[in-house]
Amino acid sequence: MNAARRGRPTFGLDTRVGSGPWPFAIVALASFGAVAAALVSQHGYGMEPCPWCVLQRLVFVAIGVLALLGLVWRAATGRRIIATLALLLAGAGIAAAFWQHFAAARSASCNLTLADRVMNWTGLNAMLPDVFEARASCADAAVSLLGVPYDFWSGGLFVVIAIVMIAALRRG
Repeated sequence: MNAARRGRPTFGLDTRVGSGPWPFAIVALASFGAVAAALVSQHGYGMEPCPWCVLQRLVFVAIGVLALLGLVWRAATGRRIIATLALLLAGAGIAAAFWQHFAAARSASCNLTLADRVMNWTGLNAMLPDVFEARASCADAAVSLLGVPYDFWSGGLFVVIAIVMIAALRRG
């Protein structure tokens, strides 16, 4: 009996059509694509991020890394663990996006909020300031794309990721 059948984690890319890794590939592309779009908006169009924006970037990166791991992890148990963790992070991302829109954007300052504390704790704002440094208040960062607030785009993508991960969990 091989290691994958015994439930041990094995790594390698399973490329059979309809096999388990494809939801993870979709989620990885969507997650890293969201961060790329945010960086283009920031550096190409001058839309500076707030603490909640950069926290959502961090959540997208974490989901993307998990999805890459799920892409190469052959064991069904491992994929279920990865999908569950990604689903939990997607839930956190949904909460962050809607908190940003309904609470943080209405305040004059979003300094020292949970988002600001998390980013300071990780140190990513100092290590990678072009990606993770908050440079605007939440009220200033409240911009729209095609008439839809950015935080709703982000929240919507987190919802899609959650749906894909639920589907991956149901398929086993």
